Amino acid sequence: MNGHREIHRNKTRLDAVFARAKGSFENLEIQSDYARYLCVLVSGFFENAVVDLILDYTAKRSASKVSSFVESALDRWTNLNVEKLIQLLASFEPRWRDKASDFLVDSRKDHLNGLVALRHKVVHGESVGITISQIGQYYRTIVEIVEFVDFTLSELAVS
Repeated sequence: MNGHREIHRNKTRLDAVFARAKGSFENLEIQSDYARYLCVLVSGFFENAVVDLILDYTAKRSASKVSSFVESALDRWTNLNVEKLIQLLASFEPRWRDKASDFLVDSRKDHLNGLVALRHKVVHGESVGITISQIGQYYRTIVEIVEFVDFTLSELAVS
């Protein structure tokens, strides 16, 4: 497994969807539909990226039984908001709770928690008001957070 390669592949596909969404439609309703679709994709990208990074980390540093356990435990993870992410990182190394808490503030916290809340509403058929531009801002923040998780796990591996 190579978490970084999978994340890059998923990010490239997501970037292509954003490009199509921004350049293809003048109809505001279709843009709104695309924004809702992108909300679900960005949320899925985030959850998959975090899981891929953690599985890659455990596969390289743990016995196969431990990696299997972690994979099984993460299979049930959904709605990965700020608090869940902090708890997850702290479960690997308690000192990362403060580091993650310090990083996941202001717009990062608002964007991640907002994305999870929006995705929940979209998949349950509720009406949401989101634009492609807004979801693009969320996406940029999500990429920052994925990079933070990657760096955190890399730093943990060295210490």
